[in-house]
Order: sequence, then C-alpha cells, then structure tokens
Amino acid sequence: MRLRIGLLALGLSIAARAEWPQFRGNPLLTGVATQPIPANLKLLWAYQSGDSIESSAAVSEGAVYVGNQAGELHAVNLSDGKLRWKYKTKEAIAESSPAVSAGIVVVGDLAGYVHGVNAKDGKGVWTYQTGTEVKSSPVIVGDRVIIGSYDGNLYCLSLKDGKLVWRFRTKGQVHATSAIANGLAFISGCDGVLRAIRIADGVQAYEITTGSYTGASPALSLSKTAEYAIFGTFDNDVHGYNLKTRKQMWRYENKERQFPFYSSAAVADGKAVMGGRDKFLHCLEQKTGKELWSFATRARVESSPAIADHRVFVGSNDGRFYVLDLNDGKKLWDYQVGEPMSASPALSDGRIVIGTQDGKLLCFGE
Repeated sequence: MRLRIGLLALGLSIAARAEWPQFRGNPLLTGVATQPIPANLKLLWAYQSGDSIESSAAVSEGAVYVGNQAGELHAVNLSDGKLRWKYKTKEAIAESSPAVSAGIVVVGDLAGYVHGVNAKDGKGVWTYQTGTEVKSSPVIVGDRVIIGSYDGNLYCLSLKDGKLVWRFRTKGQVHATSAIANGLAFISGCDGVLRAIRIADGVQAYEITTGSYTGASPALSLSKTAEYAIFGTFDNDVHGYNLKTRKQMWRYENKERQFPFYSSAAVADGKAVMGGRDKFLHCLEQKTGKELWSFATRARVESSPAIADHRVFVGSNDGRFYVLDLNDGKKLWDYQVGEPMSASPALSDGRIVIGTQDGKLLCFGE
C-alpha cells in the first residue's frame, strides 16, 4: 500500500476529490469520478470556443477550463456554459490539458511555454519557456507543477511564480502526463522507459525498460497485493507493470487488429479500459491483461475514457459520445455530435464536459 500512503501524505486522496482539477481527474490518472452521474443524460449546453479543442477540460469550483488551437485558454460556467474569461497563449494549445490548484490554472502550448493564469480573472501570473512544444498536461503537487516538454525534459516548476525547481532529462520527447504517487512522478516515455522521478529533488528513483514508444499516460492501480502501472503503446499493445517487483506482468495485443493505443487507460473494479486506433474500446483484466470485452466505434478512439457508477464515458473520432456498461461493454446511450472528439471527458457535479474538433465544448447532464 505504499502508493496509497504516499498519495494521502500529499493530501490528494481520490475519495476526497469531488472535482476534476486535472487531466484524468486525479494524480493517479485513473479517470474515475467520485460523484454519481445521472442515468438519463441530455445535452445541457454547448459553448463555441472558436477553434478545435483537443485539450481535455478541467473543472474546479464551478468553472470549466479548456484550451483550443487558437491559442486560447477559456473559462466558462459549469452551470450554463457562459464565458468567464479568455487568456491568450503564445501559440496553439494542443493536447495539454489545464490543471487547477490554489487559484492558479496551468497549461502548456506549442510554443513551448507553460502558463500560470489567475483562475478568477484570467490574468497571467507567470510563464516559463521550455525548449520546444508542450503537449504534456501539468500535474500540481502541493506548491509544485510537474510537466513534460518535447525538448526531452520533465520539468518541476513553482506553482506560485513559475520558477524552475528542477528538470530531468530523458532520452526522448516527454509527451505523457505524469502519474503521481508516494512522492514519485511516473512517466511512460517516448524513449521506451517507464521512469519514477522523485518530486523532492528530480532524481530518478528507478526505471523499467519497456522497449516501446509510448504516447499514452500511465494509470496507476492500487491493491493489497500489487501496485500496477498500465498504458498503451505505439507498438500496438498495452503493458501492465508491477511497481513492487518492477517487472512486466502482462502484455496485451490483438492479433487481428494491429493498431497503436494512444488513449490513456481508465482503471476501476479490477478493469482497465482504453481506446485504440483500431476503432475499438478495449476492456482488460488488470491482473492478467485478458480482454474482457471490446466495443466497436466507427473511427479511431483517441479520447481517454472516464468511469463512474460502473459506466464508461468516451468520445470517438466518429463524432459520437458513448456511454457503456463497464461490466460487459454494452452500449447504454450515445449522442451524435457530428465532429471528431479526441479530447477526454471531465466529470464533475453530476455533469460531463468534453470538447470537439469543431471547437465546441459540450456539457451533458439531466
């Protein structure tokens, strides 16, 4: 239980989190909501941001924060979708998803800048320039921001003023978002290595060679007997690692459909669910990697699914938003948006928010 103890020591208990303040909802990147989602959903509002949204939304204190390809960070009301403010970044915000803490919203852009923005009024607080584009999403741990750059570094910045605390050099681009536990930042790298970096000083605690180029972020799963890291790769497979033994537990590969896994996994109830570029959503058993079910969409699934109330929520590039039964993968509901959705859903206060590639931010609830 070392990971759970470490999480509690940081004051980041998943059970205590009712909001969705960062990519995947929590520091373990599980994609699991702590509040119930209504059984009967409908579109409550749609906000037009003006350009494609690939950034996944964050939700905190009744506000939704999301970036777009126009290089704008938008803050809108969760209640009605009305604009609060817009903040202009240096270049487009691609897949970097905002993180919110202590009244500051943090996000990266394709010019390589990390921005700290006042959550109340949208005024810039600080910027930090990395070597090149930032597609990684920030994770906030206490008074520190952990974020990767395509310059090959994982950065730790001060949340207060954006000053560099430390940086760790990898052997490839840092695309994935860090999962946080036990004082460590876990990154599944483009250099084929799963690394555990100490947040206190930026020193590597250990590494596990995966041998696979990875764009997906690791999801951490805790149990009494094992500590797992699960993520898909561009080698058309999904890996499961035991962090206690630091060895691979299993490797999943679909022999019939050889496509990369770009979607980050959601983990709950002994299951790991992720989308594939094979147009399917896959559900695997966490301990063995055995496929429990798969669900076919009509296009790539690059959106990372979220889980609540034994249901799976995910967008697809086929222009539909899906709700599936976690136990058997049966479709419970879908909504035809008409435009691809590569962004991931954010779940908060009984509502679901997701962006589309035609620039809309949609909110579902009852």
